[in-house]
Amino acid sequence: MSISMYQASVPRFANILGNLSNILDKAQAHVDAKKIDVAALTGYRLFPDMFPMSRQVQIACDTATGVVARLAGVEIPKDEDTEKTLAELKARIAKTIAFIQGFTPAQIDGTEDKAIVTKRGDKETHYKGMQFLLGHAVPNFYFHVATTYNMLRQNGVEIGKRDFLGNP
Repeated sequence: MSISMYQASVPRFANILGNLSNILDKAQAHVDAKKIDVAALTGYRLFPDMFPMSRQVQIACDTATGVVARLAGVEIPKDEDTEKTLAELKARIAKTIAFIQGFTPAQIDGTEDKAIVTKRGDKETHYKGMQFLLGHAVPNFYFHVATTYNMLRQNGVEIGKRDFLGNP
């Protein structure tokens, strides 16, 4: 039995992004109840050399968008990364979900051996489709979502594992 590249990507990303959006609802309730500045959460870093919480959400969205677009062979949309509030981050998540759910299995399945090249600065990394999806994009996506969860939990937002996992 072969893996469906679509099933391993679009529904999984959409599900976890939906859970992340729900977690941000709980973060907003926390901010409102404790009467704290939202920037205390969105700007929070676990360590000085790490990105703030808002950037973690942006990267999770960019990862989902980028892998699906690359596999489907379409241009990757660019976002300005200007989100400062939880509502703006939720809108970014909703936009990402809408984008990735706009693809069909026929556009993604069969890309296991597709050549994928990523660039970071002047460094190129070459992958095959499945290697890129399962060896790079999925772990990177979960890293940034889990880091967001941990940042919020560290700041007292009452969330748990069930919030992260939701209902797959």
